[in-house]
Amino acid sequence: MSNPFLALTFAFAACSGLLHISIPQLYVHFLDQPIARSSHLRPTPSGGGFAFVLVSFIASVLGLFSVGSSALLAVPLFALPLAFVGFLDDRLNLPPRWRYGFQLATALVLIFESPLVAPSLAALPSLVLLTIAFTAVINFTNFMDGLDGLVAGCFSVALTAVAIQFAAPWPIWSLVGALLGFLFWNWSPAQVFMGDVGSTFLGAVFAGLVLQAPSWAEALALLLVATPLLGDACLCVPRRLLAGQRIFQAHRLHLFQRLYQAGWPHARVSSLYIGATAALALALLSGSIFLEITLAALELLIGLWLDQRVAVPFSVASHS
Repeated sequence: MSNPFLALTFAFAACSGLLHISIPQLYVHFLDQPIARSSHLRPTPSGGGFAFVLVSFIASVLGLFSVGSSALLAVPLFALPLAFVGFLDDRLNLPPRWRYGFQLATALVLIFESPLVAPSLAALPSLVLLTIAFTAVINFTNFMDGLDGLVAGCFSVALTAVAIQFAAPWPIWSLVGALLGFLFWNWSPAQVFMGDVGSTFLGAVFAGLVLQAPSWAEALALLLVATPLLGDACLCVPRRLLAGQRIFQAHRLHLFQRLYQAGWPHARVSSLYIGATAALALALLSGSIFLEITLAALELLIGLWLDQRVAVPFSVASHS
C-alpha cells in the first residue's frame, strides 16, 4: 500500500470501525463520569485512543516489510510502551512517578534516534534540557485533551503537515487517517475520549517526528505548527506556578477551558484551534520560516486578547 491516500482511507475506516465495535466495552470499563472541572455533561467512555494507536502500530510493522527500515516508522513503535502505560493509567490510575518514568524512557530513546543529536559528555546539559522539553510536549498534549475534537483535530492537521514536509512513507499517513477516524467519533458531542493512551502517544510521536528533521531550524518550523495547543499549555503552567498552584493537579484554567466557560460551545473552540493550526501548517509548507514565526506570534497575541476580553478571567476560574 504505497499510495498515501489509500493508506489514509483504509486507516480511517479501520479505526472508525474498531471504535464502533469497542465503544460499548469502553462504556463498561472506561466510563468517564463528569465532575465539577469537566467540560462534558454526560458520562462518556474514555480510552478510545487505543484504536488509532493500534492501527498506527500495525501500519508501522507492515511498513517495515514493505518500505524497509526507516527512522520515521520507528517513532510510533518506540512510543507504543508509553501508550500501553497510558491505557493502564486510564483503567487503574497509576502513580505519577510510573507515568513520568515511562515518559523519560520514551523521550531518551527518541532523542537518541534523532539525526540532530550527537550524545557526548559535553552535550549533557543540552540533552537534559531537550529531554525536559520532550516530556513537556507529552504532558502538554495530555493537559490539552479536555474538549471534544480539540487534540485529535489539531494533531490531524499537524501530522498531515509533517507527513507532507517529510514526504513520509504510507504508515505515517495511516496514523493521520486513523486519527481522523477517531475524530469522527470524538467530534462534539463526543461519543468517546482518547484518554492518556492516545494523548501521551500523540505527544511522543509528534515530538519524535519533529526531531527527525534534518536541521534544528526545520525542527523549530515543525514544532511551531502546534503553537495553538502547546502555546496554551505553555502559558498556563507559569501562571499556575505564580498563583501557587500544583501544575499537575487537574484544573479548568487553560484558555480553551475558560472560553468554554464563557459560553463558547466545544465545536467553536476546537474549530478555532484547528483553524489556527492549519494556518501555521500552510505557512510551514510555504517554506517561509519568517512567515510561520510571524503568524505564530500573531496567534499568541490573539490568544492573549481572547484571554483578556472573552474568556472567563483566570482569577475567577481559579476559584470556581
